[in-house]
Amino acid sequence: MKQQLLSLEKIQQDFPILTRKINGKRLVYLDSASTSQKPSCVIEAEKKFYEQSNANVHRGIYKLSEEATEAYENSRANIATFIGALPHELIFTRNTTESLNLLAYSLTQDLKAGDEIIVTEMEHHSNLVPWQQLAKLKDLRLKFAKVNLEEGNLDIDNLTDQITKNTKIVSCTHVSNVLDCENDIEEIAKIAHENNSLCIVDAAQSVPHMQVNIKKFDVDFLAFSGHKMLGPLGIGCLYGKFDLLKEMKPFLYGGDMIKQVTLQETQFNDLPWKFEAGTPNIAGVVGLNAAVNYLREIEMDNVQDHGRKIATYALKRLSEINRIKIYGVETSNLVSFNLDGVHSHDVATILDAEGIAIRAGHHCCMPLMQVLGVQGTCRSSFYIYNTKEDVDALAEALEKVNKIFGK
Repeated sequence: MKQQLLSLEKIQQDFPILTRKINGKRLVYLDSASTSQKPSCVIEAEKKFYEQSNANVHRGIYKLSEEATEAYENSRANIATFIGALPHELIFTRNTTESLNLLAYSLTQDLKAGDEIIVTEMEHHSNLVPWQQLAKLKDLRLKFAKVNLEEGNLDIDNLTDQITKNTKIVSCTHVSNVLDCENDIEEIAKIAHENNSLCIVDAAQSVPHMQVNIKKFDVDFLAFSGHKMLGPLGIGCLYGKFDLLKEMKPFLYGGDMIKQVTLQETQFNDLPWKFEAGTPNIAGVVGLNAAVNYLREIEMDNVQDHGRKIATYALKRLSEINRIKIYGVETSNLVSFNLDGVHSHDVATILDAEGIAIRAGHHCCMPLMQVLGVQGTCRSSFYIYNTKEDVDALAEALEKVNKIFGK
């Protein structure tokens, strides 16, 4: 049964950084789409690992190494369960970017000139540039599904129309980090599979905010980052269907991804370690495990409901501000906007003086900015520690920006 959301006061107390003063004013952190803040339990989990169990995994026949290995692999099993996966289907990487680069490198090795990859106009650079560069290198054709500007979401009919017998990969974001629209991943995966194409999902903006079940989606691969879901920096995850991962060639070589080596040949390790070369970020995995447990305690339905309430309130409050332009018609965790005649960096600078942290610029989505006809936007993004008072502070500060610029 769905529980009541923990009190915001209690949640805020779990985040030490929220007690900071910025320019003498309380911190209003509205940049969680870039990276989330960390609760004490995550910080303590990393600290405890380094103080009590710091050793390398899988290699040492001594107590500390055994403890580190147990913590690492138990964390994998728990994090995999969080998205409905099995432990051997979950690979640890540094972040979503590395996960997508791993796929781009490994999946394109066997593609031939003229084969097609489809992404969308709303993609983060991490889900565009790797495909773009490998397409140039291997003479592949990279195609872009269009954004419906009027509705602020993906034109799925356009995506469907672009698929041909040569389309081998369809890779798209689950939730846009600019428009905040949620793409219908089940439908996109179905369209791809009916064409015998692979479906890849960038879930960096969805796994932190909603219950994601990869079996329900039936996607082939899905990537997300720990640091956007209360976890440490430098740890990410890649889910892949076992049969596909088994056939893929490794991205990096050496260290723990090796089973046996001679001077002439190398036998790679079993899954998932085949894709985890070198010493992993063990403390980061332990910290991400603590973050998953924290979110699980709150329940993801509650996380999602709170995000929608705060974002809906923000949409209402910001819509009342003179000369504001809001991008996207639906919102669940963020609002992207501009003030007419004011550069987004100027807006962010003035807000910073008020203790308010937002993101300004192209948000690693320069092609989408071209589609929208702007150089960049301001982006306020929310998470479980944000309140309506934070939104009110943002609105009041934006009114101040208008006054400064004579608007």
